[in-house]
Amino acid sequence: MATTVSHDEALANARRLLAAQPVAALAQAQAILEAVPTSAEAHRLAAHALRMLGREADAQAASLAAVAATIHDPEMVEAALALAENRLPEAEGALRTRLKADATDVAAIRMLAEVAGRIGRYGDAEKLLTRALDLAPGFGAARANLATVQYKQNRYAEAVETLDAVLGDDPDNPAHANLKAAALGRIGGYEEAIALYEQLTQRFPDHAKLWMSYGHMLKTVGRQEESVAAYRHAIGREPGLGEIWWSLANLKTIRFGAEDRAAMEAALGAIEGEGRDDDRLHLHFALGKAHDDADAHETAFRHYAAGNAIRSAQLGYDAAETTAVVDAAIATFTAEFFAARAGQGDPAPDPIFILGMPRAGSTLVEQILASHSAIEGTMELPDIPALALGLGRAAKGEGRRWVEALAEATPEKLAELGGAFLRGTAVQRKTGKPFYIDKLPNNWLYVPLIRLILPNAKIIDARRHPLDCCWSNFRQHYAKGQAFSYGLGDMGAYYRDYVRLMAHVDAAQPGRVHRVIHEALLDDPEGQVRAMLAFLGLPFEEACMAFHANARAVRTASSEQVRRPINRDGVDQWRPYAAWLGPLEAALGPVLAAYPEVPADPDRKVAG
Repeated sequence: MATTVSHDEALANARRLLAAQPVAALAQAQAILEAVPTSAEAHRLAAHALRMLGREADAQAASLAAVAATIHDPEMVEAALALAENRLPEAEGALRTRLKADATDVAAIRMLAEVAGRIGRYGDAEKLLTRALDLAPGFGAARANLATVQYKQNRYAEAVETLDAVLGDDPDNPAHANLKAAALGRIGGYEEAIALYEQLTQRFPDHAKLWMSYGHMLKTVGRQEESVAAYRHAIGREPGLGEIWWSLANLKTIRFGAEDRAAMEAALGAIEGEGRDDDRLHLHFALGKAHDDADAHETAFRHYAAGNAIRSAQLGYDAAETTAVVDAAIATFTAEFFAARAGQGDPAPDPIFILGMPRAGSTLVEQILASHSAIEGTMELPDIPALALGLGRAAKGEGRRWVEALAEATPEKLAELGGAFLRGTAVQRKTGKPFYIDKLPNNWLYVPLIRLILPNAKIIDARRHPLDCCWSNFRQHYAKGQAFSYGLGDMGAYYRDYVRLMAHVDAAQPGRVHRVIHEALLDDPEGQVRAMLAFLGLPFEEACMAFHANARAVRTASSEQVRRPINRDGVDQWRPYAAWLGPLEAALGPVLAAYPEVPADPDRKVAG
């Protein structure tokens, strides 16, 4: 007990000396460390004193030593345990108390950044991590966290740069290398990403998730046989990892046999009661596909419904919020509103937006157009929603209030937003082609924003029969986003909101959106392709009809389907499941009966 008191008194004395006598404070801290080398607070006091004396390099080293000593600090161990057990409010409270006492505790700063990141406050997390790295540039864990935060904010090129620094100090860390490969894939660095995965899988042959990620990248560039082999290798190492089974199912071209069904059922049974919701939902979606392959439709639907129910509970989607945004957009962005802002925004004509519902044929449209000599295909870019939500947060304190914020935007702001999109997506352009595609389907909600900030960009609305489209979504598990798609009623409401907003845009801005009906494209491919190119102001090219020969990388769930000639395999796939689609039909209301036309009143009321 006497030693503890002496140590505490020595620390208190060092703190008293710090403000007026940094040399004496440093000497006191060093004396403490000679006796107790694991005293994190003594290391931090030494760092304070060294900074006051202008010895920044030594101060950074002392801050880093304090991080290493944190494992001997009971308060920090308890905060770390709360973080590990996802008791985030408790962890946040303890860490804030800690930082109130010492704002330079870099270990506490990093842990508080992790709390912020877990609840989606990435901007706060980034500020905290930047502060930690200012104090201790050699703090590798903080730098790795910063790369993750950059990745989560869709700043993939920055994440790669940060990860290069991290891997320079820790070259054998598979998690960091895996994140770098994923980030490279997001900016079109596919070959470098594949080379990195090849190295990683050789070094860690039993790491199932690495093999799965390798399979994803091989799939993206069209190396399907190798992709399947990578997935199968991963399953052999960890058969209960549901995402691998779903990755195989998501190729769409694989037919599962009885042996695969039995293996998945066994894996699902083995993890029941263990709380592994993500593995369970992935296995349910994969089993839905497996039983569909066997024409066991009732069993297939049961698995699809179970997987959707798990994911729906995780996401907590509120259809009323989407409806409210659509209502606000229709009320705000009138023909008069657009006319008053004619000529504003950034005049660049480069972007082509392909949008609509997911699973509506947009990847096929993109593959056709990306086969034209003047058009570059990229991927589903996150920039437009990010700009809209960022505008809402900045101007109104809430992302979903972007409609109000956009209504008040000055001409300078509109031009700034258009320029920001062009700059942010420039990293995706790998050729000198004059036009490039953003095919994020959900951009339909932001068509008014696109029209205002990029008035010369072209917009193509890819639309598919409501039941085929929505059933295809219900069978699909998305890596992220598309929260509406995990409930039949929610999906019908979402489709209906989409139709009514696009109908409003057609009325307010006639001819500014070109609609491609999926079934018409299947029936008359050349006629529809010629019409699309005419809308874009480009000449017809035969290469567009041979789109399936295009070797470009494709990241979406339709990647393998668009590497085949046009076919009708996806038509009427909902029919064997008609008995269970009542909630979807009710939510679609008059939109279903009128398709491909739009009913006179595609309002938001749910029929029946």
